[in-house]
Amino acid sequence: MPGKVAIGKQDFASVIENKLFYVDKTSFIKEWWESGDDVTLITRPRRFGKTLAMSMTERFLSSRYPDSVLFRGLEIWKEEKYRKLQGTYPVIFLSFASVKAGSFVEARKKICRIITSLYEDLPGYLDMSRLRSRDREAVAAVSATMDDTDAGFSLHRLCCLLEGYYGKKAVILLDEYDTPMQEACARGYWDGLSDFVRGLFNATFKTNPYLERAILTGITRVGRESMFSDLNNLEVVTATSEKYETAFGFTEEEVFRALEEYGLADQKQQVKEWYDGFTFGRCPHIYNPWSVINFLGKGKFKSYWANTSSNTLVSNLLQKSDTETKLIMEDLMRGGELRTALDEEVVFSQLDRKQGAVWSLLLAGGYLKVKEVRLNRRKKPEYTLSVTNHEVHRMFGDMFTDWFEGRHCSYNRFSEALLSDDVSGMNRYMNEITLSTFSYFDTGRDHGENFYHAFVLGLVADLGEIYGITSNRESGDGRYDVMLVPESRTDNGIIIEFKVFRPERERTLEETAAGALAQIEEKRYETVLRKRGVSPERIRKYGFAFKGKEVLVRKGGGDNTGEVIPGL
Repeated sequence: MPGKVAIGKQDFASVIENKLFYVDKTSFIKEWWESGDDVTLITRPRRFGKTLAMSMTERFLSSRYPDSVLFRGLEIWKEEKYRKLQGTYPVIFLSFASVKAGSFVEARKKICRIITSLYEDLPGYLDMSRLRSRDREAVAAVSATMDDTDAGFSLHRLCCLLEGYYGKKAVILLDEYDTPMQEACARGYWDGLSDFVRGLFNATFKTNPYLERAILTGITRVGRESMFSDLNNLEVVTATSEKYETAFGFTEEEVFRALEEYGLADQKQQVKEWYDGFTFGRCPHIYNPWSVINFLGKGKFKSYWANTSSNTLVSNLLQKSDTETKLIMEDLMRGGELRTALDEEVVFSQLDRKQGAVWSLLLAGGYLKVKEVRLNRRKKPEYTLSVTNHEVHRMFGDMFTDWFEGRHCSYNRFSEALLSDDVSGMNRYMNEITLSTFSYFDTGRDHGENFYHAFVLGLVADLGEIYGITSNRESGDGRYDVMLVPESRTDNGIIIEFKVFRPERERTLEETAAGALAQIEEKRYETVLRKRGVSPERIRKYGFAFKGKEVLVRKGGGDNTGEVIPGL
């Protein structure tokens, strides 16, 4: 009988003791231990099992848990060598997941409190009275308000104390090391925090003779020149590395086996479309574990992973990006690909000004996947990127929706007008929205059809619960711009085609909109809807004509009461 599905469990002992659903990833411990690397940095998207893996590693190695029965029957327990290794090292396990602050002072204090809590556990197994006076003084100096020198050497000193007690060097496990860095970048205190963390990391992971080895996990690979400028002993494992390629996330074999165990084998293809698509190393089919577990427990297809935490940094970067970046995003949303050279190191201080840096962040975060890597003429790697899967596509749609909701309340009224076939209302609300938003997004360059295409996709994204929203797909004799395929047999199908006013081609926006409607008919875009059982009388066709901030919407073969409202 399969284990009970529990959502959000990150403590290994709790998962095993309560016999919850678990995919055995204990072979990671063997692979990592045999690598012999001093300090390992592993980057994976959020909710990909990093914290559970760190909890598992702590439970296996820590001398606090000798003779643990948790691993019996699991892969790591098959070899006597590792059975003897279990429970034999002092382990320091800490997480920066909670270090989310509005200022450097607050962030620094949170980090110091986390370290202080590690020291507070010391009296439980160290006889403080037997410590040398200088060690007692050092321990006493550790607090939430300790100075930079004491903070920088706090973990170094803790390793020394543990080595003195156990006679073995310590293992450090630092989870979500980059959460403070992302917050600092988003909130404007990067310089102060980077200096502080650089000092802490240097003393802990480089100039530390009491350290056996360490693992750091996070979402991003922070540039060496900022956090790890002095760490020449750092092994970096990113999404394109072959090390640990199946240790985080679920393989297709693991997912399909779980679906069979839970009686959901008939859902394999849809699960693949929604939650597959991540590529780690040589493995092209890694599934999002958070979403798969949620689906196993609830049996419904939703954007579970995309809604688990804030996407503030990504949203801010895309919103502030230039028109070219927005056009590339629009093409990616339509199923296109981006071929670009990029550095997998994310230099947070350059994210808002370095061209292409946003693609590095999107790749590290799991929002984009690598389809191919080739060397260019300069012998530097070029990546072919695409949107990871349907769930991520939906997330971007929701993100674009939020942009417009934040700028003007007409957004929801536009959706309502579209659903009710209120052409006059569609025209009024579209012009209200474009007037209030296009100046915000405009970077001084002319808007092409792709820009407006992305804009309208964002407007209709909230209809994804009742429509399948597709874009730039083949139907009939061409490729339509946007199609809304109804989930219910009683709802209407909707086809939208865009045209930008060209003075050399048309005299008025009316002619531009008419041209868009004519293209829908000439290319027989309704073919896909007809094949899906939508009758002709339930297919609505709209032509959108754009001229700067002016919009005209016309309906094919029906009421056209819309009018342009310039300078509203």
